[in-house]
Amino acid sequence: MSPLFRSTADLFAELNRMQSMLDRVFPSPGASIRSQADGAFPVLNVGSSPTSVEVQALAPGLDPAKLEITIDHGLLVIAGERAQALPAPDERTSVYANERFSGRFRRVVSLPEDADPARVDASYRDGVLRVSVAKRESSLPRRIEVN
Repeated sequence: MSPLFRSTADLFAELNRMQSMLDRVFPSPGASIRSQADGAFPVLNVGSSPTSVEVQALAPGLDPAKLEITIDHGLLVIAGERAQALPAPDERTSVYANERFSGRFRRVVSLPEDADPARVDASYRDGVLRVSVAKRESSLPRRIEVN
């Protein structure tokens, strides 16, 4: 492989790295107070049912034992690390595109006031992390009998 070709590949890798840094500092207009711009990892779906708050993180290729899930002051934090899946660089191989995220990640979800941090279930299957936070019993609708 010629030295010029190798330096061009390195140049594009550096430009991609700088673009990622700029995207983190200046997120695209798609972000809102309840969601993050495209490119965040893992991608989240957040919703609620009458009895719980449901969070699904689309995160294939993770080791569930290395996931860190915490709740503190009404914030659900999902953190971990995704291993690099690229071959080791040598004289005969080079990477032209790397669109799969690797490295440390951290996502934070603001939970509603009626979420009960003492009643949380989490499971990971087929690349999807599911976290269910039950709502407080006192916040659920109940029927009151009239005497």
